[in-house]
Amino acid sequence: MPNMSLQKNPMPHQEADIRNKNFSEVALGYTLEQAKDEAERCLGCKHKPCVGGCPVAIDIPAFIQKIKEEDLEGAYQILNKSTSLPAVCGRVCPQEVQCEAKCVRGIKGEPVAIGRLERFVADWHREHSKEEHLDTKSNGKKVAVIGSGPAGLTCAGDLAKGGYDVTVFEALHVAGGVLVYGIPEFRLPKAIVQAEIEKLKQIGVKIETNVVVGKTLAVDELFEEGFDAVFIGSGAGLPRFMKIPGENLNGVYSANEFLTRVNLMKAYREDAKTPVLHAKNVAVVGGGNVAMDAARCAKRLGAENVYIVYRRSLDEMPARKEEVEHAMEEGIHFKVLCNPKEILGDENKFVSGMKCVEMELGEPDESGRRRPVEKKDSEFVLPVDAVIMSIGTSPNPLIKSTTQGLETNSHGCIVTDDNGKTSREAVYAGGDAVTGAATVILAMGAGKTAAKSIMEYLENK
Repeated sequence: MPNMSLQKNPMPHQEADIRNKNFSEVALGYTLEQAKDEAERCLGCKHKPCVGGCPVAIDIPAFIQKIKEEDLEGAYQILNKSTSLPAVCGRVCPQEVQCEAKCVRGIKGEPVAIGRLERFVADWHREHSKEEHLDTKSNGKKVAVIGSGPAGLTCAGDLAKGGYDVTVFEALHVAGGVLVYGIPEFRLPKAIVQAEIEKLKQIGVKIETNVVVGKTLAVDELFEEGFDAVFIGSGAGLPRFMKIPGENLNGVYSANEFLTRVNLMKAYREDAKTPVLHAKNVAVVGGGNVAMDAARCAKRLGAENVYIVYRRSLDEMPARKEEVEHAMEEGIHFKVLCNPKEILGDENKFVSGMKCVEMELGEPDESGRRRPVEKKDSEFVLPVDAVIMSIGTSPNPLIKSTTQGLETNSHGCIVTDDNGKTSREAVYAGGDAVTGAATVILAMGAGKTAAKSIMEYLENK
């Protein structure tokens, strides 16, 4: 009998007043009983609307049916046909606006918890499976993948499954891209990311770290070394600032720098070689998922007060609803309809406060959201000793500046067609390097599309 409950099975998690003091994963995952009960909420629709909402086209009803049958390895193999990173997607993919938004059960209640079930299956496989094996024989063709984030790893995995000799070049000393430097341990444990990467290595993907393409190695040199095609998935790691007075003070970080120090370099440890300022009062400027991550990290580092400063209202905030709720539960203060005007400093050039102005919403702008406008005579000073800017990122211009014939747009993003093909012969791109900062799953979808396009190109060449 189907489970006709209107609510999802709740996700077990650490209590807020405990988790805001540690970096252990917040969500604890379903038990088998919870997963089966949630799976029974799926109606197995023949027209599969949920699949249409998935950027990598997972056969969602099919893998959920396998959970109902307790064939968890079968469920994993269905996932594995479409995604190389199911344990990652199950944790950080915004299912509420993608697959779950299309779920029929969501019409009169909550949709099926597709993401939680994906996570459950991926975790079960990791704990119970043996090594991955690849049956496909090598076709002798080589592809270079620049960047080991979600776009690059997905592209590499699909190409390897197609028989291609794939080498991934990563600028940092650890593979994973934004999955390791950008997303905190309490949302995405790094052991999970490394386990997913290890699966790719087991099917033949080679990964070279500490290689900055555009500096230590150029795209042209990759072709000279025998690669038949190149995929650029280098992300968008160049931070933006507001260009207001005081941004050069000590204690002002970009969210990228702050999160990289915390996530990749373990700045929360006492012996950290790249520490961060353990401030008592922190302002995080921005309203996206990255802002939530930075604020929640600052809280865990011991800050007494952490403020999200966002110029629109809570309704316009782009962060996932779940992340906003978790931040509120953990004691993060939300200063909405508020915008910084200046960062104030003391005699030692350390942050001593932030001058802000209250905002109100006017007419909609080109994005469709109501434009924030300043209220007259509403300035005030927020007492903080650290500021984290989280107002967006753009692609690093290094690859563009060292690669002839590679077209980019006014934002520095690589221009491609719908199949990921760039203006340069045999060079493809996808993910944040093309779109600007977006979601992990959209980057994975782009990597998947580009892999298919590369295979078609090389087969017809």
